[in-house]
Amino acid sequence: MELRDAEETDVPFILDIYNEIIANSTAIYSEQPTSLDERMEWFKARRRQGYPILVATLGREVLAFASFGDFRAWPCYRHTVEHTVHVRADQRGRGLGRRLLEALIPRAAALGKHVLVAGIDADNIASIRLHQRLQFKEVAHFEQVGRKFNRWLDLVFMQRVLD
Repeated sequence: MELRDAEETDVPFILDIYNEIIANSTAIYSEQPTSLDERMEWFKARRRQGYPILVATLGREVLAFASFGDFRAWPCYRHTVEHTVHVRADQRGRGLGRRLLEALIPRAAALGKHVLVAGIDADNIASIRLHQRLQFKEVAHFEQVGRKFNRWLDLVFMQRVLD
């Protein structure tokens, strides 16, 4: 397994992972699949901003991806980014998310970011525990702020101060 910066040719695989998560979980608070054009624009926007997109691969297969982007658009938030880590369904529980997040943290610090934020569905105990093990702390628990699969969802915010 290799961790590397994503290339444009990885975007269709990233799209497949993303859309499977939308369809089958509450890790992404969206109900509609995204298109290849939308995911390609996301990829290009991250690159324009100088933000990394990392992939975990085995041969030509993308098993997982991670990135971060601006937390909020206003200028005074410029030192804070929110990250995302998503693992292909058949690869979950094998440590790929941890390896990607461990690789993402120093990339954020190298760009002068001060805080890394995670927004996690409150029922995603595995992700919450992963973040706790990597020195993130829970800073907010928003009750019933999302709705998917005919139920209300709670959102947990966790953060790690990088310097």
